[in-house]
Amino acid sequence: MKLIENIKNIARSNIKTIVLPEVEDERVLRAAVQAENEKIADIILVGNENNANKLANEKGINISKIKFIDIEKSNKLSQYAKKLYELRKHKGMTLEEACIKVLDPVYYGMMMVKCNDADGLVSGAAHSTADTLRPALQIIRTKEGQKLVSAFFLMDVPNCEYGENGVFIFADCALNEEPDSETLAEIAATSARTFEKLVQKESRIGMLSYSTHGSKVSELSQKVVKATEILKERYPNIKSEGELQVDAAIVPEVGRTKASKSDIAGTCNTLIFPDINSGNIGYKLVQKLAKAEAYGPICQGIAKPVNDLSRGCKVEDIVGVIAITAVQAQ
Repeated sequence: MKLIENIKNIARSNIKTIVLPEVEDERVLRAAVQAENEKIADIILVGNENNANKLANEKGINISKIKFIDIEKSNKLSQYAKKLYELRKHKGMTLEEACIKVLDPVYYGMMMVKCNDADGLVSGAAHSTADTLRPALQIIRTKEGQKLVSAFFLMDVPNCEYGENGVFIFADCALNEEPDSETLAEIAATSARTFEKLVQKESRIGMLSYSTHGSKVSELSQKVVKATEILKERYPNIKSEGELQVDAAIVPEVGRTKASKSDIAGTCNTLIFPDINSGNIGYKLVQKLAKAEAYGPICQGIAKPVNDLSRGCKVEDIVGVIAITAVQAQ
């Protein structure tokens, strides 16, 4: 079964409510209808209903069966504004400013999730990553006991025997630009838990570098060596290996040659990149050259699931991220 179809089945087992606040984007409306038709989530569209209906009529999209909240007509504006003010007054936000903020569909949607009126939110088709994640961190904040928010891509590579039959997590490809060893270790541990929840297989972490087990010694490679040591010490139950070149991480015969003492070298399915440059370049190369499906960037570490979309996303990409968000909310 294709990866995303399995995730959709998991989503159907415990239906969650997902907010889409970009109702003036044709792709979002089409994705909302498809997600509802496939019964992977209960969708709530948030924004200006007249504008959304006009676009839907022009494009032949029937959104009449999807719940819609026209913000300016909402009876929860005052409640959300007061709650936002309480959350942000220590940063200087006034009640008047909060009343203006909640008129923004992304902020309104975040308040729905914060107040348990929805389980998750997907945005980014028409907004920057910052426009999606800034209000998420201001309002929903991080999970208890966790300070770090990171992002990953769920990769599904066709006709591939590596990883988990072509399935990988690549992290962090979108948020943490130059993570230090401590941060890399936390990204790895969170990614392992995420992989096991979404893919329902055991994670095997490869801590990537341009060096394998000391073949090159530099500040860059030693950062990954230290991160691996921290990871193994703090999370001994997580299978991990590093530092590894990517071929030693995913190709069994190379793993056996370059890291002969490792139990998992050559079989890694959760790949942790040393910085955002290598992560972002890596996922796009695999996506374009191997014709892989790349779902993300998906966020991890936020108290409730909020996920960003690429502004170049397709309808199927949005539907996939809705399904992933719904599973994260379970």
